[in-house]
Amino acid sequence: MPTRRSALFVLALLAGPAMAQDQNSFQQCLASLAPTAAQRGVSGDTFRKYTRDLVADTTVIDALNHQPEFTTAVWDYLSALVDQERIDDGKARLKQWASVLDRAQQKYGVDPATVVAVWGVESNYGQQFGQRPLLQSLATLSCMGRRQDYFRGEFYAALRIVQSGDITADEFKGSWAGAFGHTQFMPSTFERVAVDFDGDGRRDLIASVPDALGSTAHYLQMSHWQSGQPWGYEVKLPSPFDSKVSGRDAKRPMSYWSAQGVRLVDGSPLPDGDTPAALVLPAGAQGPAFLTLRNFDAIYAYNASINYTLAIALLSDRLRGKPGMVAAWPTDDPGTSRTERRELQRLLIAHGYDIGEVDGMIGDKSREAIQQEQRKRGLLDDGRPGQRILKALRQSP
Repeated sequence: MPTRRSALFVLALLAGPAMAQDQNSFQQCLASLAPTAAQRGVSGDTFRKYTRDLVADTTVIDALNHQPEFTTAVWDYLSALVDQERIDDGKARLKQWASVLDRAQQKYGVDPATVVAVWGVESNYGQQFGQRPLLQSLATLSCMGRRQDYFRGEFYAALRIVQSGDITADEFKGSWAGAFGHTQFMPSTFERVAVDFDGDGRRDLIASVPDALGSTAHYLQMSHWQSGQPWGYEVKLPSPFDSKVSGRDAKRPMSYWSAQGVRLVDGSPLPDGDTPAALVLPAGAQGPAFLTLRNFDAIYAYNASINYTLAIALLSDRLRGKPGMVAAWPTDDPGTSRTERRELQRLLIAHGYDIGEVDGMIGDKSREAIQQEQRKRGLLDDGRPGQRILKALRQSP
């Protein structure tokens, strides 16, 4: 009976010579990694056992080049991540896991709302882990595409985790890039930061919510989280204002910003003192403005994207019961929540489009259908699930 690898290799041959050549190159690359893996603490038996049936998954290369936090307009990105559904679910998780979150705060100094906001954005509170076999994804990224050196380090770390017994190879599934579990740690981060917060002798971010929440709080503490300090403030800028002084790394004392005429978004003065703060303008000078403190940087360390960091920050505020963002984004076609995106998908189906499941996730089929409807109506055919196309479809018979 053929092995899984040989069967898949036959399929690659049938698919065409280019794919077969890719698989040949992949196998040669994988074999070349064995000596370095041994130097990095992966035993020969472990390496052979978990690589002998691996084949390249080239779809991860496309995902590497199209990361939504870097390619999606900020108002589209945040409209789905900080919606009422995620806020309500997050408040329920705060109650459900209150004792674990309180213990994490006592030990690491990070408030429950921030930890739960990370959980909500990373995996929708454990509902969207990703189902790609991690060893296959990381092996592919180690041999194909850009940043191969980085992904090789993660591949060796993943093999060490399986070797340690913390997580089995069958359980080890996650995102295309190798992040896994409730709060989506990369393997090297897991090795460095993860904690056994439920006391069962294993560190497991996939099956153990306490381990995931405790590990997330520990990560933020190690990223220099300042206990009791906010992440920052939404602010109002004077007019005119020189936006050249903005940027997450361009920190100045709070007193400097006050002297420039910057105020809290409700018009009240900024807090007194010389706490270092940076002005962040995610959509430019005409959009919402934020003065960010050290805790914004701690969240940024989790995923180096301003859009991502802002999603965590704003969601955590809503989980604390604070009002949402005040200023409007500089667009005449704002983004849609997940509830609205599901409505949009149902309307597309009613108009005869085969887009698959109604799940609020705007994939290629949904975007193509949106584009067709936009063209019919003389709208910009960008495939965005914005308010304009939603309202147009609502008004159609």
